[in-house]
Amino acid sequence: MFDFDQYLGFLAFLSILTLGFWLMIFLITFVIPYWIGGALIERLGEMKEERKAKREAATH
Repeated sequence: MFDFDQYLGFLAFLSILTLGFWLMIFLITFVIPYWIGGALIERLGEMKEERKAKREAATH
């Protein structure tokens, strides 16, 4: 059915496909939410600092 070269090519294709699938799952479930969460926390901290600076400027 398959020559040995075709068999190796098919295995390489399946390996690359599987690695790509698991990498996509990893990125969607862990990396992207971590990135978005960190950006939100950083932005909230910046907004808190801006409010604090405005309050101090208003009192002085």
